[in-house]
Amino acid sequence: AVARERSGLASLTSGTSFNPQISVILDGNYYQDDIDGEGTELLGEADGISHVHGAGHNHGHAHGGAEQGFNFRSAELAFSTNVDNYFDAVALLALSSDGTVELEEAYFQTRSLPYGLKVKAGKFLSDIGYMNNQHPHNWDFTDQNLAYLNLLGGHGLRDTGVQVTWLPDWDQYTLFGFELFQGEQEKLGALAEIDEHLEEELDAVGLTTNTLALSDENDGPRLYTAFAKYSPDLGYDHALQLGAWGGWADQHQEIHGEPLAALPPAPGETPLHSLEGDAWMWGLDAVYKYDAAGAYGQGDFKLQGEYIWQRKDLNVAYHQALPGVIGDQRKFTEDGLYLQGVYGFAPRWKAGLRYDVVGLTNKLESAGTTLQEWGSSDRWTAALTWQPTEYSAMRLQYS
Repeated sequence: AVARERSGLASLTSGTSFNPQISVILDGNYYQDDIDGEGTELLGEADGISHVHGAGHNHGHAHGGAEQGFNFRSAELAFSTNVDNYFDAVALLALSSDGTVELEEAYFQTRSLPYGLKVKAGKFLSDIGYMNNQHPHNWDFTDQNLAYLNLLGGHGLRDTGVQVTWLPDWDQYTLFGFELFQGEQEKLGALAEIDEHLEEELDAVGLTTNTLALSDENDGPRLYTAFAKYSPDLGYDHALQLGAWGGWADQHQEIHGEPLAALPPAPGETPLHSLEGDAWMWGLDAVYKYDAAGAYGQGDFKLQGEYIWQRKDLNVAYHQALPGVIGDQRKFTEDGLYLQGVYGFAPRWKAGLRYDVVGLTNKLESAGTTLQEWGSSDRWTAALTWQPTEYSAMRLQYS
């Protein structure tokens, strides 16, 4: 028999086996526009139909917002670990320039369920569409496209809930998914938040929050999504993924206008009114990638696009100037899309071009009659990106 001394490796491994992988992503920019810094604010008001007062759970930092000059958008801390043979765990924290800390994502995901099944639970970005589950440092452009920004929100669709996906054992990649979310959203399934400012305005004209006649928050889940993704086998150098999805919120609230001290309203004034009902969306997405096998991405090409359609079926709960319309249905319909391409014209250098538009369909209807229509808003964006390594990037962008 040969005596062996303990190396200490076992104890070292046991002490570090549950330590997560940690990464830090720093994101900052220099911003300038020709309308005194109001450019980023206008981007979020391009839809026309979502100018609601005190709606949505839109807390924390917003990706894409910028002031004239230098901006520190956020520092993201990412933690990930293999808990055991059954679960992975991920947590992402965002620190803004004013010291605010926001929990962006925190979830666990199964590793070993049979038949291609996987379960995710916690707070996470939905897997609808192509870009929704991507963080800003993975974007090919500095800011969010108009369709996502105005129809899904600056963060996209992100909520607390459960996701179940099925990856069948087929010859070509096909993924099906279903999600149940609590329903705390900025756009789809938003709930009216009556802040202190609105309370003061109501009190000034002799109204109260009960005047708005909005229902209490329903028990969750209130938001449901389903998606499918398909990728045919195009060989080693080419890849194509097609996707379709739908989402439905069973409670959606909005407050429009301002409390008026005198009626009838003067020209240009919109009297206070509240609406409540449900909302649903669907979308299509496609992405094509070509791997040219050049050095550091030279010759690589990516083309992607998405289309999103939204309708909100709401009933008038209160109207300050027209009490006779209470109970009437209002249908808000809007859509948006983007198309972008990125080409690696030299090692570590790539150029991108994007076109995005929101409001191709942009109208308010009641009883089959169009009450109001808004125009569309579109934008062209060009970007030049240098990636000295896979861990860093510098970008010049013009819109």
